[in-house]
Amino acid sequence: MVLVRLKGVSLAFGNQVLLNKVDLDVNAGERVCVLGRNGEGKSTLLKILNKEVTPDEGMVQHSDTIRIAALQQELPVTDPQTVYEVVASGLGDLGKTISAYHEEILRGAEVDLVKLERLQHVIEANDGWLWQQKVDSILDRLDLPGDAAFDSMSGGWQRRVMLAQALVSEPDLLILDEPTNHMDIATIRWLEEQLVQFKGTLLFISHDRAFVQALSTRIIELDRGSIYSWKGTYQGFLEHQEHRLAAEEVQNALFDKRLAEEEVWIRQGVKARRTRNEGRVERLKEMRNQRSDRRERQGSVSLSMNSTESSGKNVFELENVSFGFDIANGLRKEIVRDFTSVVMRGDRIGLVGPNGAGKSTVMKLLLEKIKPEAGTIKVGTKLDVAYFDQSRSLLDLEKSVAENVGDGKDEVEVDGRSRHILGYLGDFLFEPARARTPVKSLSGGERNRVLLAKLFLKPCNLLIMDEPTNDLDVETLELLEEKLVEYDATLLLVSHDRAFLDNVVTQLWVFDGNGNIDEQVGGYSEWETRNKETKAKLDASVKSGAKKAKAPSQSKSAKAKPAVVEAKAPAKKLSYKLQLELDELPKKIEALEAKQAELGTETGSADFYQKDNDYVTAKLDELQAIEKQLEGLEERWLELEEMAG
Repeated sequence: MVLVRLKGVSLAFGNQVLLNKVDLDVNAGERVCVLGRNGEGKSTLLKILNKEVTPDEGMVQHSDTIRIAALQQELPVTDPQTVYEVVASGLGDLGKTISAYHEEILRGAEVDLVKLERLQHVIEANDGWLWQQKVDSILDRLDLPGDAAFDSMSGGWQRRVMLAQALVSEPDLLILDEPTNHMDIATIRWLEEQLVQFKGTLLFISHDRAFVQALSTRIIELDRGSIYSWKGTYQGFLEHQEHRLAAEEVQNALFDKRLAEEEVWIRQGVKARRTRNEGRVERLKEMRNQRSDRRERQGSVSLSMNSTESSGKNVFELENVSFGFDIANGLRKEIVRDFTSVVMRGDRIGLVGPNGAGKSTVMKLLLEKIKPEAGTIKVGTKLDVAYFDQSRSLLDLEKSVAENVGDGKDEVEVDGRSRHILGYLGDFLFEPARARTPVKSLSGGERNRVLLAKLFLKPCNLLIMDEPTNDLDVETLELLEEKLVEYDATLLLVSHDRAFLDNVVTQLWVFDGNGNIDEQVGGYSEWETRNKETKAKLDASVKSGAKKAKAPSQSKSAKAKPAVVEAKAPAKKLSYKLQLELDELPKKIEALEAKQAELGTETGSADFYQKDNDYVTAKLDELQAIEKQLEGLEERWLELEEMAG
């Protein structure tokens, strides 16, 4: 079933043609990724499909009953609403009514009964209790705190809230523009799982290659105003794209050869012109028009890095480094605790972990922008540092691209020779007119290219990059990878792009968010594989321990004696009291899991949230308490199993 159809659609902004008479069908059940270079019009295409932009010409057809929801690329700058209000707003005016009812209920004894009754009447008249249940369900499913302030959350959590807002209306078509921006790897993994379970049609833009490979069932490429479709995996698309561009190059070469021959013919002498074929003249005119209309594929970014004298052998020596800070209500956030390591010349280290775990803070500790609370950091000799800041604070938004990169100079030094700033910026795909444009008018990807152009002018033997891949198109990403692989000095890199980490770094610092940093050899995929193997072994150990602990209660017959002996064997290491506790734990866990399942069924029923508010609150609190209790019992079980050997 076709949900949206584009037929002969064209759109241009000034002289820039984004869509040139394109056709496209978006079918039910597909997960379609839109790829293309920065500035090709990917976001504009999504806005046309979402009825936000009207094309210059052509037809856009939507199925009659289609529901569309969209997650925009940019997060709201400030939003004083609670998470509950933001999510419920995905239901339009009904959502506002549900939010007002929810807020009134939270007032407890101060509730305005007249207002509450009026809101209740509106909700009932619009089948709102069902939608209220969906709001509560999506908050629970995405593990979101409904009463938290949206504007106090990190970028990754705000993304999660906006996704909940898009999902709550159960759309037929879900549109996502760069959904993984600001997300850490664990959250990206979580997002993949959520979107795979989504029953509707998914249309998204992403430059995260691992994300695209895991999620897409079809890829459409927007290239010079045309759309090319590929049904299959991302890896298959890359091969298809390579063949398509090669065939296009051959076809253009043959066309240009034929055009040159015709141009020679038309310029023959007077006698030849008297007898020339007028039909052939018309064909030549048409060929000239075709050649004039042909849009050449935009060149590739050309990256070069200025080299400098080698640093000392030891770049950083960290010994028992600790750093943290106090947060509200006397609580403390540990960023790094007793971390000892040595960064050697030529090391290529990737810093990975949850948002807020302290990766950027550790960068600042190394750069001596802040000092550790305990321990020492010894900085090596002869260091020339180049720092890529994810906040792009090095850019002056009011100045032009050329002024930002050249610091007001017309000439810059690249690889030991002088170049004009406009020529150098051409390597980063900025035409002269674009190079004179203020940075504030550029897209996110273009701003990152400006920052790279500025960064690579600085001679360095220590390159520190904090999230350099955000907003870059795939081709620029791959070229940046290539240059970083060729870079023979020291690299410290923060990134949530799994493919980028695999291709660039040779070791990891893995942050757990509680102040601990684990050093691992290899790229992200190697660490993830080892982590899964370790977890699998631990799970197997837990299951084995469960069988041993349950064996005594399975049977009192003589045949059960070997199992009893096996369960009692660890008593040599455990006291009688601890062994008894270990034997009882599986029964307690099993009973709690049964109660958890019972409560889960009740709270998930259609009429649960229509019951008395105190009853609903009590049941939800009970369910949360059981989950915490289960977690504690399972941790105790593992602890006793390890003690028992």
